[in-house]
Amino acid sequence: HIELKVYSPGLANVIADMRRNMLIGTGSLIFLFGLVLQQILQRLLSKPFLAMVSSAERFAQGDKHVRFNEQRSDEFGYLAKFINRALDTMVQHQYDLELSRYALFEEKERAEVTLQSIMDGVVTLDGSGRVTYMNPVAERLCACSLADALQNDLSHFINFELEDNNKRLPNPVISVLQDNMVVELPPHSAMVRADDSRIPVEASAAPMHDDDGQVIGAVLVLQDVSQSRRLTRQLSYQASHDALTGLYNRRMFEEYLQTALVTVEEENRRHAMCYIDLDQFKIVNDTCGHMAGDELLRQLSVLLQECVRGGDVLARLGGDEFGVLLENCPLPRAVQVAEKIRQRVKDYRFAWQDKSFEIGASIGVVGISADNVNIASIMSAADVACYAAKDMGRNRVHVYEPSDAMLAERHGQMHWAARIVQALENQRMVLFQQPIIGLTPGSHEHCEILVRMRDEQGGFIPPNAFIPAAERYNLMSRVDRWVIENVFRNMSSACHVQHDKMVAINLSGNSLADDELLAFIRQAGHEYGIDFQQICFEITETAAISNLSKATHFMTELRQEGCRFALDDFGSGLSSFGYLKNLPVDFVKIDGSFVRDMASDPIDRAMVEAITRVAHVMQIQAIAEWVEDETTLQILRDMGVDFAQGYHLGMPREVAEKLLAD
Repeated sequence: HIELKVYSPGLANVIADMRRNMLIGTGSLIFLFGLVLQQILQRLLSKPFLAMVSSAERFAQGDKHVRFNEQRSDEFGYLAKFINRALDTMVQHQYDLELSRYALFEEKERAEVTLQSIMDGVVTLDGSGRVTYMNPVAERLCACSLADALQNDLSHFINFELEDNNKRLPNPVISVLQDNMVVELPPHSAMVRADDSRIPVEASAAPMHDDDGQVIGAVLVLQDVSQSRRLTRQLSYQASHDALTGLYNRRMFEEYLQTALVTVEEENRRHAMCYIDLDQFKIVNDTCGHMAGDELLRQLSVLLQECVRGGDVLARLGGDEFGVLLENCPLPRAVQVAEKIRQRVKDYRFAWQDKSFEIGASIGVVGISADNVNIASIMSAADVACYAAKDMGRNRVHVYEPSDAMLAERHGQMHWAARIVQALENQRMVLFQQPIIGLTPGSHEHCEILVRMRDEQGGFIPPNAFIPAAERYNLMSRVDRWVIENVFRNMSSACHVQHDKMVAINLSGNSLADDELLAFIRQAGHEYGIDFQQICFEITETAAISNLSKATHFMTELRQEGCRFALDDFGSGLSSFGYLKNLPVDFVKIDGSFVRDMASDPIDRAMVEAITRVAHVMQIQAIAEWVEDETTLQILRDMGVDFAQGYHLGMPREVAEKLLAD
């Protein structure tokens, strides 16, 4: 008997098994899906991400040319484009920054080289006034090294004061930092240096600002003006003093006289003037020569200084004539001073070599009061009184009286006027010429026309004897016209003319004031067929300045005809350079007083060089006068002076040959 038994699990177990199997199957599927998804994500995300990380690392290591892959069409491509734009911008900014740094470096180097090279001292300071930089010139000027000055207050090693009275000046840097404005030291300031020495300086301080306009420091610029102030003092002295005697010259004397006249008008003061003329000077000059005459004038100048009072003004008016201004001095007291001078000069003996001379003095005295407050009238009255003293026997003092004017008219003006007029009418005026030699390549020899007057016996009267008289009595214009016409006539008679040669003719101040001279020159030039390009008119600096407007008009008109102009005695006045740019001149003739001693006098040499440089900047040629030796001539060549004139190159000689003849 067979028995079949079937066992059936419980429904719960079946369901549990099925659930477990399903979970296992599902997990397997999920695992398989994860593996597939991992492969997909690795291909889609990990590789591009790692590629971007690699690119970023290369960029960080300095490869500025690496860029992210923009070829993908997914989000990575979009992100790569965005990042690449940012990288491009950053690289461009870095490039611009490098350019800016390089430009800044160049500017810094240029500034450093400039500060190292300029002639001015430059000091920079921070907002507290402490030194942060000094260029080498500043170190030298301040007598202090940058290492010693760094981070120190400026006043620790330099201070400023007025040059004349040593009054301490405020620190300009402090003023700049407080007031935020440029500060300049007053004129004639000096700097007290770290070693307690003083030098004249010009200084200015200016603020430095940040981007917001706030003051962060200051720059102090220092200029050593020792040489320029020394030259200024030298020029001032030369402009106001007589070179031979060291006394005041006529110009300075007249300035003091003008000041005294103001006190007469405003304060009713009374002054007096003495006009002194030596009686035997011409004898000494003619007997022993000019050197003896110069020495006599020097010795008498010392003697006269011992005779006058402390506040009196003593001057050499010209030649052997002296003037004394006695301020706050009544006329009787002035006569006493004049008598003292006369007696001292009379007792004086001048010894030269084996000769001894007795020198006298004729002195004219004039009172200065409210009745005569004009310089010209006072000088004229004193001159007339002096002439009256001579007329009455010499070696005496004479107080001006109105009747003296008639005496002077009779014996002085008529005497010289007659002699000059007769010389003009009787052809006793004689032309002389002196060569002007070119010193630069391509320049040609010129000549200056000089005039002499023959006396009744046939001897020559020197120009310094009759020209002052001709100017005083308004005859110089006639003399100039005679010279112009005779030079033109001489030039026209030359058969073969050197067209590159030029003739220089002097014109006086009186001629510049002659309104008809311009027409006379034009008419004479056309009459004789003159090429005006061969004519140069020389006008003294003093005459040009005294008649500035007329001189400028006169020169402009004749330059249009072709004439050229030279400014004579240039440098003799303080305002020379200031007026030069206003006058249409082609040449400047450097005053001979600078040229004569320039080989031994560094100041004279510097003046000649300065005048030459300024002239060349203005396209004006320079002519040096009074060249008396080869050493001076060589110095002038080395300086670049264009022309030279003087006894070393040629003495004045009478014009016997035809001017400009080949």
